[in-house]
Amino acid sequence: MTPRPPAAGTRLSGKLGLSDRIFAGLRSRTLLSTVEAGLARVETELEGEVRSADKLADVTARYLYEAGGKRVRPMLAILTAQLGQGTTKEVVEVATALELTHLGSLYHDDVMDGADKRRGVPSAQTVWGNNIAILTGDLLFARASQLMARRGERAIQLQADTFERLVLGQMHETVGPQEGDEPVDFYLKVLADKTGSLIAAAAQSGVIYSGAPEEFEEPMVVFGEKAGVAFQLLDDVIDLSPDPSETGKVPGTDLRAGVPTMPYLLLGHRSDAASADLRTRIDEGQQRIAAGADPSVLDGPLAELREHDTTHETLRLAHQWSQEAIDALAPLPDGAVREALTRFARAVADRSA
Repeated sequence: MTPRPPAAGTRLSGKLGLSDRIFAGLRSRTLLSTVEAGLARVETELEGEVRSADKLADVTARYLYEAGGKRVRPMLAILTAQLGQGTTKEVVEVATALELTHLGSLYHDDVMDGADKRRGVPSAQTVWGNNIAILTGDLLFARASQLMARRGERAIQLQADTFERLVLGQMHETVGPQEGDEPVDFYLKVLADKTGSLIAAAAQSGVIYSGAPEEFEEPMVVFGEKAGVAFQLLDDVIDLSPDPSETGKVPGTDLRAGVPTMPYLLLGHRSDAASADLRTRIDEGQQRIAAGADPSVLDGPLAELREHDTTHETLRLAHQWSQEAIDALAPLPDGAVREALTRFARAVADRSA
């Protein structure tokens, strides 16, 4: 029998320090109960959506779902819904659809990155191969579209626009900056498309489908995008962690696969010989891995990069984007929701603390 995932409340309380760092204080504890209850509804919906009458699809689509997850996007949708009528049926359906979109993207990302592990388990393509992993992601995208179709044209448009940005972000990451592109700015745009767009859609959808004031939509879009970039910049730091239990992946997975990260890109902004030499050795290691060498050839350079100032600078950038996300909350009324969103933005930039 396939094991059931942990309860939504356990997941929320255990990831990102949410129970202690986001929902602190008596007023926010009441909000925590509301969000937990909403997440339980999303979890039930998710569990049904990843199941299939087809035996192979049933196993592959449930695979990464049952490996767990932070459920950041549904949590934000439910949280911002409290600015309106609360966790309506529409909010639950759209939050589920956006989480399915995120889940489907993970299957594709692992194929693109050649990742061996995801969420502490072997990645889908290492179990079933690239073709099945990609098709499973496509299946989850289809399920997300079906859910959004129930909510009408605006939901379909939100899904389509967000999905377009996800694809463009992945495409641009794959081909890299072109002539005239500044690499760091290009990379930040990739992060905004690949990560920020989906988090922004989640935060915005809670406002839309709870009937909250329309003037809160744009602040939630800005907040989500900036918090998403901060989240991913922190992932670039955490990716270099020597402890795989923090990431569920081999340290330096992205760079070993030839995918640039911010600490690596910032080496190009340094004029000292040591930084240039480190970047050269990383480049050479990536070329050797692409030619068939063992990925461990990058162990030494990645250990150096972990301690390099560009990694600390990436952490500072994450805090900067986090603060900009908090600044975007100014139009919201004071209260538990704004306080929790503020704490969330700080938490995504402090996960390595």
